[in-house]
Amino acid sequence: MKIRLTVNGRTATATLYDNPTAQDFASLLPLSLTMTDYDTIERVSDLPRKLSTQGAPEGMTPVAGELTHYAPWGNLALFIQGRSYSRSLLPLGKVDEGLSILAQPGPYKVRIERIAP
Repeated sequence: MKIRLTVNGRTATATLYDNPTAQDFASLLPLSLTMTDYDTIERVSDLPRKLSTQGAPEGMTPVAGELTHYAPWGNLALFIQGRSYSRSLLPLGKVDEGLSILAQPGPYKVRIERIAP
């Protein structure tokens, strides 16, 4: 599934992975969130609720542009740069275009919605 992330009228696009956690995230869309900086390499935001962890891996090694769910905190984390393996970090999707729009320092508001097929 393709999604659009809009920040101050500028648009990035991403593709959600085909897994239960990403499908649960998609069920929350559309969403308006405030992204804040975390450890300079991530932009994070609380979600309305924790997402499904059914069938999820124990963790992952995110790369730049990866959308993830950090299960213990129940938040959305977008990686601006890659990092080492993180336990309880679950894959949601990957930014296709416009990572620079999302990489700006926070806080900023983002609207996330499905792109019609």
